Amino acid sequence: MAFDYIACALALRKKEALLRERVLITSSTPSTMTVAGREYINFASNDYLGLAATSTLAHSSATLGSKSSALVTGYHASHAELERFLCQTLGYDACLLFTSGFSANSSVLKTLMSAPDSEIFQDKLNHASLIDGGLAAKAAMTRFHHNDMNHLRAKLEKSKANNKLIVSEGVFSMDGDLAPIDALAELAKSHDAWLMIDDAHGFGVLGENGLGSCFVDGNAIRPELLIITFGKAVGSSGAALLCSTAVKDFMLQFNRDYIYSTSMSPMVAHSTLIAVQSLVAANAAREKLAHNIALFRHLASEAKLALMNSDTAIQPLIIGDADTTLLVSQQLKTAGFWVGAIRPPTVPVNTARLRITLTAAHSDEQIVALVDQLKRTL
Repeated sequence: MAFDYIACALALRKKEALLRERVLITSSTPSTMTVAGREYINFASNDYLGLAATSTLAHSSATLGSKSSALVTGYHASHAELERFLCQTLGYDACLLFTSGFSANSSVLKTLMSAPDSEIFQDKLNHASLIDGGLAAKAAMTRFHHNDMNHLRAKLEKSKANNKLIVSEGVFSMDGDLAPIDALAELAKSHDAWLMIDDAHGFGVLGENGLGSCFVDGNAIRPELLIITFGKAVGSSGAALLCSTAVKDFMLQFNRDYIYSTSMSPMVAHSTLIAVQSLVAANAAREKLAHNIALFRHLASEAKLALMNSDTAIQPLIIGDADTTLLVSQQLKTAGFWVGAIRPPTVPVNTARLRITLTAAHSDEQIVALVDQLKRTL
């Protein structure tokens, strides 16, 4: 019978405890959410500074819908204002807005790396959007061991490609650790390569004024391609590519996702600009987030919880197999805590984990209660 594979694939996912389902959230605050009439303390949000709940669509002349793609009649003043502010703030010549981070990552990679004499070098733990973009590109794609600069150097030295692009996340979304951007930039320079950083989980949180992973410890490293997203710390939606004018013009001619997609809502662009301006000044929220991360890691250490080596808002706790991870997650929900259960293929087999995310909105009492419950459950 035609399309039998659909039922078979779903049955196998369910049997292996890998079936994904959506959760309907009926209301939320910066640190809680309500599902099926019950309120949970939310430790699964990417709203790291707790700004999403305070962000509203700003009243302005901006319309709700852009009505067209950016290259037809969909490029409005609010888009240009947001792009201009991002260029000035991050120190780039050009910017393009996308409706999602996934679209930005995948389409930029497959468009830019279209010349046959090209090679992409990707960290093995890069996000699916980066991997998909690399697979769709005409360039060869090479994977290097996670944050292993010696392995990357060896791959670069063997490459015969004329156009080389190193690709990494700034903060890795499932492990929470940082890329060695200084070292990546040095390797790129020494091998005549370009560098692309997806800073979805770093922008707004790390660096001076929250400018991200490339602006830590007083440094300002500007990779040739920088992707930032608005759906995490900014509390909005969409994404942006920061780049040179030449790369922007190239994308305008050949990036099919950008050319043939209705552009970001002008009202969302206007509200995002206001949110980004607030985020740059949100030093108090970043200090509170840093306090919450330190408190959680201290309490977890005292409770002998085997956390991964992460100093960011993403705090993974590896359980191992998917069945047990789901069971632990469900027990936490029963106790009133919502924590994400991350399973393969999002993470490697036998590394299923709780992905605990901390925000500036969490109170000390909520963090203490979570660690106490984790200790009892595990």
